[in-house]
Order: sequence, then structure tokens, then C-alpha cells
Amino acid sequence: MNDLTLQLDDIKKAYNAGKPNEVQVLRGVSLQVAKGEVVALVAPSGAGKSTLLHIAGLLDTPDTGRVEIGAEDLTNLGDRKRTAVRRNDVGFIYQFHHLLPEFSALENIVLPQLANGISQQTAEVHALDLLGRVGVAERASHRPAALSGGEQQRVAFCRALANKPKLLLADEPTGNLDPGTSDRVFDALMDLVRASGLSALIATHNLELAARMDRVVRLDQGLIG
Repeated sequence: MNDLTLQLDDIKKAYNAGKPNEVQVLRGVSLQVAKGEVVALVAPSGAGKSTLLHIAGLLDTPDTGRVEIGAEDLTNLGDRKRTAVRRNDVGFIYQFHHLLPEFSALENIVLPQLANGISQQTAEVHALDLLGRVGVAERASHRPAALSGGEQQRVAFCRALANKPKLLLADEPTGNLDPGTSDRVFDALMDLVRASGLSALIATHNLELAARMDRVVRLDQGLIG
């Protein structure tokens, strides 16, 4: 039985390939994330961490190499199947929350579930449960503009987990928050991830936060060090 949620094998990616201004971003990255494991991805700016996360989450394609989620090779899927995998198996969190401003916190978590065929009632119950786990259930009816930065990001965490993914990918999920808020929001994220039992690859510049995860990997000059 395969105990890996994510496996990246010899991932290479260049922009402007074959041109004088070619930039080799990833030079042969191999990385594994086990089931239930939370891995910190530490990298300096411009090292390719966002590109790596986008490839892992099927938002981008490698020039060469293989991407597996749940032991299934997904490297060469067509657009429709890639979209289905992203919707069902992968949750994304970014530095900025990207919540839909015209919808409430609850609705922002319900909508991806409705798109996945879940009934309105079931989706709302699940959304309220998630909001309760991160301590903002009482803010369920508020739109993003009425929430603090920390509350907005907690709602974004819940939205990423709405469809019960196998894998969570996060790119500097507390990078826009002040240090005190960052610690509290990160604790909420870790509690949510642990309770859900999913695997996570979380990019961060914060070495203190990285040390609180199960394992730290470093990306530098296009390679895992």
C-alpha cells in the first residue's frame, strides 16, 4: 500500500525555454509528502517555490518529470481531468485570502461544495463546523470586508478544506499578517490540518513556523537541498 500523498520526481521547469533569456526555475526537484505529514518548504525569494507548488497542484505543468497524488500519475492529464483533481483532491491557500467579497464567510465555504455536487444543507453544516474549528463561527454571516486579516485567512483555510482534499498546498499562508496574528492563525491552520488528517506542503519564510511542522525541506537554486 502506497503511503505517499504527493510524489514529485525529477521536476524541471524553465521559462522562455530555448531563448537567450531562458530562466531555469526548477532543475530536477524530487519530493515526497507522506499521508498525514505536514512538510515545510523553505526557500528564498525567487527560488521557485510558487512554481513548485503550482506544479504539485496541477496549476502548471513541468517540462519534464512526474507528478503523483495518491499514487496516481497525473503528469499528462487533460485539462478537464486536471480540473477535477484540483477540485476534489487538492486544497490551495495563498498569502492573500482571495475570498469572494460579495459573499459571506459561510457562503465562501459553501460555494466550492455546491460546485462539487454537495447539497446546500450538507454544505452549510460542514462549513459551520470548519468555521467553529478555527474559532470564527460567530462571523459566518459577515462578508470579508467586515473581517480582520486573521479572520479572513481562517475563512480561506476553511474554504481550502471544504471538499475534504487529500493534499493541502499553502504559499506563505500567514505572510500578510503581523507576528502575533500570524502565530495564532498558524496554530488554527495546524489544528485544522491535524484534525482532518490530510497531508500538507506549506511554503514559508518563517523558520519558527517551519520548525513546528513534521519536516523541513529547502529549495535553493532550483534544487531541494
